[in-house]
Amino acid sequence: MKTPPPQDVAPATECVVVINCGSSSLKVAVLAARDGRMLLKALAERLGTPDATVAWESGGERGGIPLPGGGHREALQAVADRMENLRPLAVGHRVVHGGEEFSGSVLIDDKVLDAVRRCVPLAPLHNPANLAGIQTARELFPALPQVAVFDTAFHQTLPRAAYLYAVPYDFYADLKVRRYGFHGTSHHYVSLEAARLLGRDPGATSLVTMHLGNGCSACAVRDGRSVDCTMGMTPVEGLVMGTRSGDVDPGLHQYIHDRTGRSLDEITSLLNSQSGLLGLSGLSNDMRTLAEAAASGHGRAALAIEVFCYRLAKAVCGLTAALDRLDALVFTGGIGENSAPVRARAAAHWRVLGVRLDEAANAAHGANTGGVISAPDSRVACLIVPTNEELMIARETLRLVS
Repeated sequence: MKTPPPQDVAPATECVVVINCGSSSLKVAVLAARDGRMLLKALAERLGTPDATVAWESGGERGGIPLPGGGHREALQAVADRMENLRPLAVGHRVVHGGEEFSGSVLIDDKVLDAVRRCVPLAPLHNPANLAGIQTARELFPALPQVAVFDTAFHQTLPRAAYLYAVPYDFYADLKVRRYGFHGTSHHYVSLEAARLLGRDPGATSLVTMHLGNGCSACAVRDGRSVDCTMGMTPVEGLVMGTRSGDVDPGLHQYIHDRTGRSLDEITSLLNSQSGLLGLSGLSNDMRTLAEAAASGHGRAALAIEVFCYRLAKAVCGLTAALDRLDALVFTGGIGENSAPVRARAAAHWRVLGVRLDEAANAAHGANTGGVISAPDSRVACLIVPTNEELMIARETLRLVS
């Protein structure tokens, strides 16, 4: 006869493990299946080097260990060792690029993995790392269902007029050259939350959502579906970002090559990692640093902020062409949620839309107004909605496995 378990032992909490794998990093979030509470989060960095580490936070307590030479498997194992009294139901993976193969989240099998591999040329820096994370999780949690949630999937509802480039059509037909969009998981989550705050059905709501962090993008969401966005075939298209240029004249590459002798690879790297706020200011890619410098008289920091806000405002006005009305403008991401001056400066360009912010609500980041920062007489509502991509991935994972 088996000995019954002690009556004072609490049952294990059912949870979902969410994994975001980079080439030398690993982010893990463990969320309660019942209510989405964050139970454990961890970050492993500099994997594959002597300086590899993993740090975690759970229940207000923090810890970490060195993992010299450790890779993704060792890092995930270290996180799994911290999951005492937790019972994972499934693993959800952030996958950057699903191309035209995926218009939604999917349960992972060998055919899905083959399709993700076919998308590697579209995201050569990201999809191989995502695949490594999936393989590692399948080895450590072989009995658990695994789900892929794609950054690009939410934007697969773009119409052809929005996703095609005006280049020879064979480039699309043969090479899949088109606009894909990114940050889809964030835009999807934020649009649902914004509809809830507005008291509307997501299927009858018209929004422009703005994900503003080190990477930035905006998205037109009509009746719950993405109908246009600012990022394109790669994440460098669109808005000014921390280190990415956003939109530039395609002839820029040839001109810089002719004048400086830089190769195509060098110019592409420059537009991705040395441009944006960093390139304009010559100081930093961090909006907080630039705001402090601008307040102290740093001219190029002030210029970088001015360009950032104008280009954001201009792009948002352009996205309204995809909508039949505009119910709300929604800010999210580190800058969108926390920089009142950026929101105010961008909103000043939306006079033609009838937008007016409530200065006090904007300064308080919507803390006392349910996220609403627009004035009562504003023709368009303005909201701050904190993004939660981990929760969205967990929800998608549970939806598929249940």
